[in-house]
Amino acid sequence: MYGTPLAAPKMKRIYLDHNATTPIDPEVCAAIQECYHAGYVNPSSPHASGRQSRRALENARERIGELLGLRSNAPRADHLVFTSGGTEANNLAIFGIGHNCNATLFVSSVEHPSILGAAQELENRGVPVVRLPVDADGVVSLDRLESLLTPTTRLVSVMGGNNETGVLQPLAEVVSRCESRNIALHSDVVQVAGKLPLNFRELGLAAMSVSAHKFGGPVGIGALVLRHDLNLKPLLFGGFQQAAFRPGTEPIAAIVGMCRALELSHATLACNAARMSQLRDQFEAILASELPQIKVHGSSAERLPHTSNIAFPGLDRQALLMALDLAGIDCSTGSACASGSSESSHVLLAMGCAKPLVNSSLRFSLGRQTTQDEIEWATREIIRISRGLWSQSGSFKSATGPR
Repeated sequence: MYGTPLAAPKMKRIYLDHNATTPIDPEVCAAIQECYHAGYVNPSSPHASGRQSRRALENARERIGELLGLRSNAPRADHLVFTSGGTEANNLAIFGIGHNCNATLFVSSVEHPSILGAAQELENRGVPVVRLPVDADGVVSLDRLESLLTPTTRLVSVMGGNNETGVLQPLAEVVSRCESRNIALHSDVVQVAGKLPLNFRELGLAAMSVSAHKFGGPVGIGALVLRHDLNLKPLLFGGFQQAAFRPGTEPIAAIVGMCRALELSHATLACNAARMSQLRDQFEAILASELPQIKVHGSSAERLPHTSNIAFPGLDRQALLMALDLAGIDCSTGSACASGSSESSHVLLAMGCAKPLVNSSLRFSLGRQTTQDEIEWATREIIRISRGLWSQSGSFKSATGPR
């Protein structure tokens, strides 16, 4: 008898794709499980079980609103509209606020696909759409915004932090230019929430989108925050839930999970941001010291603490991605929502990057669980694999320069 063969050792995997989704926190799982054990029912039901479920829902809504900085004082209370995630929240903002065919919609050229796709659909329906340019670091041009705004502008949408490069936009300056003209400003802050301080009232926004699975919560729940005086045309019809802004039975367990994830993120917000920023800077410094030909996109601008988008000139991004995947490193070529596409990154192209540079770029995004050892291990593998691919392609000498 040969006996039972020994199992192959499990490959060490380093997860550097937190911008796509973050691992759900065990405490969040426990909170969700407690909801199912509690036997919550439809919170719109008028009986005692329904009223108990409504209390759980509204307690979570109130706590999330508190953490996100919403105004809670009636009758000027802001609205927290639960959605299935960031994509639905962004679509609800674009179609619900910017639906008037006589009004102009402004979006930055580096927005998430769920903003740009919605804007394109409105344009197909006859709504004028202006795409704001950005500079070489991916920051919107405030001067161009100032010059392009017109009396017909109804909505401007500029994201808080870019999902591909991590570049932060000057929201305060954009708000001031919109406020002076009574224009609503929406911001996709999906990548900011849970990583940096975020206060809706202090920002002065009219609307903002968040998604729970970007900060340790469950997939399938997000929210659109609305200023108290903002009118919104719904995308769905046939129900009265959530002031009819987004009808449908609210998923209590997912909402409670989102609440717990946001609480956990906020409890250690400052130290986690500092730690991730230090690890990201170390990650980039090690790679740059061994591979001086690489380019870190948006490095001259303020960035999210956990995001790094790097070009490896002369390499194909898909080939490098697959090689890193085989070595146990999870990263991406850009937005996970566009990962099935072979098209070049619209964000990097909008920044004026040449196509060869765009097509050699990968995104690495860290999380609260990322360790120093993982960064050191990942950088060693990235250096080894990149050099190997450059050597195989015959571009190693030209890519690395004199040594």
